[in-house]
Amino acid sequence: MQKPPIFNWPLRSIFWPPTLIAKQLTSVLYFNNLVGWNKFPKWLRKHSFRSLPVAAGSIGMGCIGFPAHPAWEVTSACNLCCVHCHVASSKPAKDELTTNEAKRFIDDLAEADEFRMLVYTGGEPLMRPDLLELLYHSRKAGLTNVIATNGTLITEEVAFKLREAGVVGAAVSLDSSQRAIHNYVRRNDNAFDLAMRGIQALKKAGILLQINVTAMEYNFSRLDELIELADSEGSGIMLMYQLLPVGRGSAIEEAALNVNENERLLKSLARKQKNISTIIEPVAAPQYWPYLMEQHSKSNGIWLKLAEQVFHGCAAGRGFVYIKANGDVWPCPFVEINAGNVRETSFQKIWRKGEVFVNLRNRDDTLKGKCGECKYRTICGGCRGRALAYHGDYLAEDPSCFLHSNRC
Repeated sequence: MQKPPIFNWPLRSIFWPPTLIAKQLTSVLYFNNLVGWNKFPKWLRKHSFRSLPVAAGSIGMGCIGFPAHPAWEVTSACNLCCVHCHVASSKPAKDELTTNEAKRFIDDLAEADEFRMLVYTGGEPLMRPDLLELLYHSRKAGLTNVIATNGTLITEEVAFKLREAGVVGAAVSLDSSQRAIHNYVRRNDNAFDLAMRGIQALKKAGILLQINVTAMEYNFSRLDELIELADSEGSGIMLMYQLLPVGRGSAIEEAALNVNENERLLKSLARKQKNISTIIEPVAAPQYWPYLMEQHSKSNGIWLKLAEQVFHGCAAGRGFVYIKANGDVWPCPFVEINAGNVRETSFQKIWRKGEVFVNLRNRDDTLKGKCGECKYRTICGGCRGRALAYHGDYLAEDPSCFLHSNRC
């Protein structure tokens, strides 16, 4: 098979206005300065250009990818039954958007200038029969396509079909470099081998590889090995999630990292970043950005003002939005608050005027407790999903923050 042409994405989404590229470059340069990234030149050569369609209009670095980052749970169906899944389902929901309803939603989303890409997730998005039809439709609407998958259903044939349908990046979930650990978390004895097959197929099709991992007690002691595996496989990005007690994760709450382990994780990521080319971005741990700044005495003055432009911490509702399979609109998969349904209200109206979105964008006035008082509320803001899970209030302080002990 021949690789489809590299310019298989809408140029306007990537290059206009030119300030988008400048902001993305500034965020990476600042990040490089903070972590002492020895492999930064390698990342520039291998991944910088190819990551532009995945970034697709982002204005910096933050939690769950980037601002201007919509993720759509196209189906709750999945071929696996993972112990930590926030969707907590294996079968398609009875009220999932039909093909026509889904296309109307895509068109509505594409009219919002800040959104230039769409993440197809699940469940397992490849379980949806009309996935390719929807991918072609969103590409025609001017969006670049990204798919978040467990990788087990991706053969070479599937990978090339995805590329032809406009998929420019694929986030494959991998919970360990150890076959037994990954298979235990995924509750399938073949999950690791099939995911690795999917990774090789995606690379052959020329789709930018991203590795997603959920840090928890089951894999915490061996995350360094997984980071090295992702780097050796040529992953341009790694999203380091943390287990939150939602969905099936609520049954294994004791496996979630505590505040001390959150601190250990972020410190180890900063050390590991120095000598790998993959960019690691924490999810549900927005304290990473102020921690890096404090380590280099850049937490005040012009450095703080610059950081407020390119680091965004928790992106829930501020640039990230999560659309459920039935059309409900949430700020984040871990902030389970429904702001409206695209069947009943236009997506743009929900996104721009929904109360939860307005509150999350106005951090200076709405955050409570130590998060509301913290000078880092712009570049961090605390994990809103963890605040909701542990306090029952998405605007409460983040109980996993280790910065407040003696810094803020």
